[in-house]
Parts: sequence; C-alpha cells; structure tokens
Amino acid sequence: MVTFRRRALAVILVGAALAGYSVVADLSPAAAVEAGEPAPDFKLPSTSGTDISLGEFKGKSFVFLEFYGNDFAPT
Repeated sequence: MVTFRRRALAVILVGAALAGYSVVADLSPAAAVEAGEPAPDFKLPSTSGTDISLGEFKGKSFVFLEFYGNDFAPT
C-alpha cells in the first residue's frame, strides 16, 4: 500500500512539474524560413564529435544538409 501511494505521489509531482514547465517555457514554434531566404546560423555536432556551424560554409556555392534521426536512418 505504501509503494502504491509513493508511486501515485511521484506521478502527481512529475505531472505538476511538467504542467508548470509548459506554462513557464516559451514553446512557440520557430519561424519558418521561406524559399530563397538565407538560413539562420546554427551549430550541430558532427559525426566526428566536433561542432560544425553553418556559418563556416558562408561564401560556398552550395551546402547540402542531411539530417539523421537517432537510429541513423535518413529522413
């Protein structure tokens, strides 16, 4: 019985924390980039472990971006 009460209390506290976070956090969607507009600069980790910034490729003719999910399957 005590274990059930602890789990119920934990679920209630986690739910309350998530609800509070959703109210406080800015969850507005990012602005979309229209075709022909320059992409905003961002930094992501590469497969070699170093961070790569889009700004490093400024002035290049073409930049090809390919994003992978957690399972490394192309999206």
